[in-house]
Amino acid sequence: MGIVLASGSPRRRSLLELLSPDFSCMRPDVDESLRIGENPRDYVSRLAITKASAIDAPGELILGADTTVTVDNKVLGKPEDRKEATRMLSMLSGRSHEVLTGVAARCDDVVESFVVSTSVTFATLSPGDISRYLDTEEPWDKAGAYAIQGRGGVFVLRIEGSYSSVVGLPLVETKALMADFGIGLEQ
Repeated sequence: MGIVLASGSPRRRSLLELLSPDFSCMRPDVDESLRIGENPRDYVSRLAITKASAIDAPGELILGADTTVTVDNKVLGKPEDRKEATRMLSMLSGRSHEVLTGVAARCDDVVESFVVSTSVTFATLSPGDISRYLDTEEPWDKAGAYAIQGRGGVFVLRIEGSYSSVVGLPLVETKALMADFGIGLEQ
């Protein structure tokens, strides 16, 4: 059984390479809009399952994932512009927030999924810190307008949970999920 990563994310691809060097990538075409009244955990779970289900690859293990940042039970997706990114980073400044990553694995009609929650605490950010960061290319395609694995990592005081989940794919849990489908991984 082969593995298909239902994602266009270079971060997810790099993380999955740590588990298995042999897989293909297909970017699913799915609507990532938050539904009215949908809570953040259900949102990332639904998107992971939808992404895995959007790829047609019979007999293959298809992995879908979605990561979002939440604060005060509000989803902070990818910022649309500088004003929205400034608002997001200001909301995260000097406090803790939750990063949720949903992962789904599908082979034919069998689907399993999970959600990993990680708490991330930011230092207090000055307007200059935020402005300089937004002058880089990094925040624009990232949930919550930051990348922990890049320049945004300098904002992080503390992390409680899975670092790889914050980047986009929780490795320990994904390895176990793949084993549930009979894929043994050499480490």
